[in-house]
Amino acid sequence: MSSETLRVSLPDPDLRAALGELPDGVEVIEWAMEGPAPIPKIDLVVTPYMGAANRVAHLAGVRTRLVQSQSIGYDGIDTLLPAGHVFANAASVHETSTAELTLALILASQRGIDDFVRAAERGEWAPAQHASLADRTVLLLGYGGVGHAIETRLLAFETTVIRVARTARTDERGTIYGFESLPELLSRADIVVVGVPLTPETTGMVDDAFLSLMPGGALLVNIARGPVADTEALLAHATSGRIRLALDVTDPEPLPAGHPLFALPNVIISPHVGGASSAMLPRMALLVRQQIERMLRGETPINVVLTS
Repeated sequence: MSSETLRVSLPDPDLRAALGELPDGVEVIEWAMEGPAPIPKIDLVVTPYMGAANRVAHLAGVRTRLVQSQSIGYDGIDTLLPAGHVFANAASVHETSTAELTLALILASQRGIDDFVRAAERGEWAPAQHASLADRTVLLLGYGGVGHAIETRLLAFETTVIRVARTARTDERGTIYGFESLPELLSRADIVVVGVPLTPETTGMVDDAFLSLMPGGALLVNIARGPVADTEALLAHATSGRIRLALDVTDPEPLPAGHPLFALPNVIISPHVGGASSAMLPRMALLVRQQIERMLRGETPINVVLTS
């Protein structure tokens, strides 16, 4: 273990409090990255949860050993992160909460919870029979940590799960199909959950052709990034009544007040809150503590996704 002080910057006092007592030799600096760094060398920089991409430019000229994100996704960071930095994402922090929200959106749409809530607001008792989640076929588009967490929960609801990722492969649960198999698989899905990272390849992936391959009455759930889906195509298919939507992310975001998607009875929208639960702060603190302890021991950080 090095006797040199390990300097760690945290973006807010809540995360500092959640970390509790830290090992000897750790100095904590509060820096929300809204302006230049307070000192020229910070070993571990933890970025703010939201808006980090717009603030990483302030790392120019700062010497770091690791830049730790509070998000799993890091789209856009590769073009904005100044040279000389190692960037880690927050894998292990948000998977459970995002999977919970995904199941909540699916169940709400399948069982008509949104209809019941609207009826209750009108003071009406409106019983109706809706489709189960049990015995449905769910296609997971994107199969990383979040996809795995969603699948685990879906299997408990007695569903058939089809897994699709960029690269075809197999694991202990069977076949994971490649993107190239989507045209033949979409027609089999009652529910499609989109959880791919935003890349040039996935931008606009859910377009008119994609939606047209889904069966009538199917449900599309987007918990990835808004630009993965073409908003005009979503609007057209939902307005016609062919497809139901449950969206935690939109393009643009936030969705402007009065946007026509808000008014459609077959659309459920949550405001990008997949990871925003009480589980986030303690899990983020655990990850930061792991990184600190690894750095004190001279070990390689975990979750590294970029080196600029």
